[in-house]
Amino acid sequence: MSISRIIIVICSISISAALWFACGGNADKTEEMKDKPVTLMNVDPGHFHAALVQKDMYPEVSETVYVYAPDGPEVDNHLGAIEGYNTRPERPTSWNEKVYRGSDFFEKMLSEKPGNVMIVSGNNAKKTNYIHRAVSEGINVLADKPMVISPDHFPLLVEAFDIAKGKGVLLYDIMTERFEVTTGLQKSLSQMPEVFGALEVGTLEDPAITKESVHHYSKMVSGKPLKRPAWFFDVAQQGEGIVDVTTHLVDLVFWECYPSVVLDYQKDIELASARRWPTEINPAQFEKVTQLSSFPDYLQPYVVRDSILEVYANGEIVFKVKDTYAKVSVIWNYEAPPGAKDTHYSIMRGTTANLVIRQGKDQGYQATLYVEPHGEKAELKPALQDAIKRLSATYTGLSFVDTEQGWEIKIPATYKVGHEAHFAQVTDRYLEYLEAGKMPAWEVPNMIAKYYVTTEGYKLAKK
Repeated sequence: MSISRIIIVICSISISAALWFACGGNADKTEEMKDKPVTLMNVDPGHFHAALVQKDMYPEVSETVYVYAPDGPEVDNHLGAIEGYNTRPERPTSWNEKVYRGSDFFEKMLSEKPGNVMIVSGNNAKKTNYIHRAVSEGINVLADKPMVISPDHFPLLVEAFDIAKGKGVLLYDIMTERFEVTTGLQKSLSQMPEVFGALEVGTLEDPAITKESVHHYSKMVSGKPLKRPAWFFDVAQQGEGIVDVTTHLVDLVFWECYPSVVLDYQKDIELASARRWPTEINPAQFEKVTQLSSFPDYLQPYVVRDSILEVYANGEIVFKVKDTYAKVSVIWNYEAPPGAKDTHYSIMRGTTANLVIRQGKDQGYQATLYVEPHGEKAELKPALQDAIKRLSATYTGLSFVDTEQGWEIKIPATYKVGHEAHFAQVTDRYLEYLEAGKMPAWEVPNMIAKYYVTTEGYKLAKK
């Protein structure tokens, strides 16, 4: 399927008409289901990811989307984004939004069930409960990260996975970063011992794999300044950074270091250290990104000297997965320097070479993959040449050039589709799982292990 297609968090679908009736459909829709077996239900779309799910149309997805949300600016912003996609000059979409506004929006969605795919991308404080209740009703769920932000709710998420299994539905989250081309190539090269050697075990001070993500509150999305809801700055509703963006990073550690390996969070994971620290936001900065002239009452407990809002958006966790030490960290700044954007840094330490992704000023803020050998470059170059030749069967035009420390992997621009396009790639994979009626054996236990790391890391950082 095309990588330009985009979806985001979905509670998904069984292709059969029988499940359609179970999800509250009617006879008039049965014929439509034959051609477009997916109908979306979007629940409280408070995060911009909820709109990105509809940036493009999909053959399997009905044009009619059912939105259930409390009345207010968040749903207005969401609908405005969809209208922008519908009216853009190039590749306009044709979504038909059926909207219910009211404080009982979630109960209304469960009682009506006009669709068979629930999208949930918004306030994270309630997300675990929404997920649990949805799967309990036999609804498939693809949820925006994070699925859980509190250690107290982690058992509820584990139970939700058990219920989903018993109901025969699929619960999944959107891990877009698996589809970033430099990350995919880093993983592929790490599986080539003639280039990488073997993954180091690492230590607490010098982990075998390190991943760091830098984000910004003020940014552009789909060509427009992003307006954030005020609750995004409330860690009780959004979650601290250590349980939010780190979800992606922990996922990549598992996916790259132990591909297709089933992980048991009670046996294979050991927390080593964790810490957290705040980002300071002044009133003018807050107003710029929220369009609110003052901090809401629920943010007042986080307001310190000179009306500065402290947001615990930054965190770091060091943990062991099996024998491998890994470190993940997330940093939130208010705004990127001119020309910069959100960035990702990653290093996998091999016995023969390190595989490093950098995205700083020297790289023009474009993610760039390097191979940096421990020994003489000349000795490793033939093996890298052969590896790139084999990878070129998938990535046409792949090459490498010399650098002072090793080589830079040159990736054709056609594979650098951008963050927004990765949602379509995740959805394509999820639709494949739905059609098959199952996911790979490692997906669910590794999702549980991932959220164990983030929630236990949060608990450890607060001690």
